[in-house]
Amino acid sequence: MSPLGRAGWAVVPAVLAAAVAGGWAARRVPAGVNPHPVRLVRPARAPLSVMAQIGRDLFSDPALSPSGALSCASCHSPAHAYGPPEHPPAPGARAIPSLRYVDRIPSFGIGPDAPEQDGPTVGPVPRAGAGNAAPAAGSATSAVALVPRGGLFWDGRAATLQGQAMGPLFNPREMANRDTAALESRLAARYGARLREVFGEEVLRDRRLLLDEAVFAITRFEIEDPSFHPYNSKYDAYLEGRARLTRAEARGLALFDDPARGNCASCHLDRPGPGGRPPVFSDYEYEALGVTPDDPDQGLCGPLRTDLAGRRDLCGMFRTPSLRNAATRTAFFHDARIRTLAGAVAAYAVPAVRRAAQVGRLSQGDRADIVAFLKTLTDGYF
Repeated sequence: MSPLGRAGWAVVPAVLAAAVAGGWAARRVPAGVNPHPVRLVRPARAPLSVMAQIGRDLFSDPALSPSGALSCASCHSPAHAYGPPEHPPAPGARAIPSLRYVDRIPSFGIGPDAPEQDGPTVGPVPRAGAGNAAPAAGSATSAVALVPRGGLFWDGRAATLQGQAMGPLFNPREMANRDTAALESRLAARYGARLREVFGEEVLRDRRLLLDEAVFAITRFEIEDPSFHPYNSKYDAYLEGRARLTRAEARGLALFDDPARGNCASCHLDRPGPGGRPPVFSDYEYEALGVTPDDPDQGLCGPLRTDLAGRRDLCGMFRTPSLRNAATRTAFFHDARIRTLAGAVAAYAVPAVRRAAQVGRLSQGDRADIVAFLKTLTDGYF
């Protein structure tokens, strides 16, 4: 967990907690109002590039699957914050993550804790294993705590957005393309002319290039379209002084930030980042919460990720997800074992999980207040 989060964010929460408790701040600032409003800096809005327009059409096109029944939007529904529709994943499958705010996830690495260093994982798909090795013992950085961080999917195995977008095309549980040539032919027939206008005739002569550029177009759509990073929840409005939290929401925020109680903010960072960037509610680091040694899914050390199979110290670790739009989900944790937001919060009351997450004792009322606060992270408030 982030030492910065564990130490607490000594700005809004302390004042807010005092106000809720009836301290001096309550006489000066109305309850539920941010006493220190900030200016959030959101991504600039601009018309979609030609590539992003192609990617928008590809994202919703079921022709990407050989069955003609599944598109990217089938599992990453725009109506559900680019997360899954209201049905659980297949047995044994991991929960489908949201693609909203995915542009902020950094590339995977193992190194010193650096919670504020986020950024888009764009660029060419790297060669296998590139950038994933831990520093050698005895190196200058091995004397400090080294933590795994970043990467796409629950286990960080995709280093770039292109790598993440390519994965579902050939996953037998998803689009299930087995014949790459057939997929390339469908893409050439439906998008060849548009891609040729951008890249020239070579894109039609080299079908592998055509596939790569089609996947790149999808990532451009995810980066450029404002619907993937709106930052327009009630909590965003609260940070800017434009919304007032209810008593339950304010108590939930105080518990969320309290390192002796909820301790949620130690991993789910809830303060604006450098330059006023809105918080994404994740430090992108990896934690092992409730995964047993006999569980076949061990996250960082397999089975879907193979380059860290020998790192037994990383077994059972999964990347901390963003909590934005958590209230819109119907499956929680990597294995979707919890189906309600209240159930996900209650899971931290289990002794083993509570110790692993360093969570204090929370009453049923405390948990209800935290759920009330988490609902303020749903986009679309303004």
